[in-house]
Amino acid sequence: MPKVSRFKLPPVDFGGETLGQRIARIRKERGFTQVELAAKIGIIQTIVSAVEGDERKLSAEMAVRFAQALDVSMDDLLGPGRQEKGRKPSRKILRRLEQIEQLPRTQQIAVLKTIDNALELHTLKTGTR
Repeated sequence: MPKVSRFKLPPVDFGGETLGQRIARIRKERGFTQVELAAKIGIIQTIVSAVEGDERKLSAEMAVRFAQALDVSMDDLLGPGRQEKGRKPSRKILRRLEQIEQLPRTQQIAVLKTIDNALELHTLKTGTR
């Protein structure tokens, strides 16, 4: 466990979220559970939980491991007040796309038309593109 600093430093602004909250948000965006992320890093789930709950501070080495496992740069993970530039698709969506690709061509077309219709309806309701 890192030593507590004896200096009275102001808190770091991570853009309205704590470092643990940022890690949790990125993990969820990527579609990982805490258990899956822990396995990818080579640690146990309780450590991921403690980091996300801001109960445990990250060493430089652990920060690198989290960034690599989440496929983000250290700057995106630790940069004060910065948000990720290009959001990557979640694993859940990618898994579904892989399943759609396994369907016969006619079923793929039907599924994609359903998705297109849902997106168009959403666009009409929200006025966004």
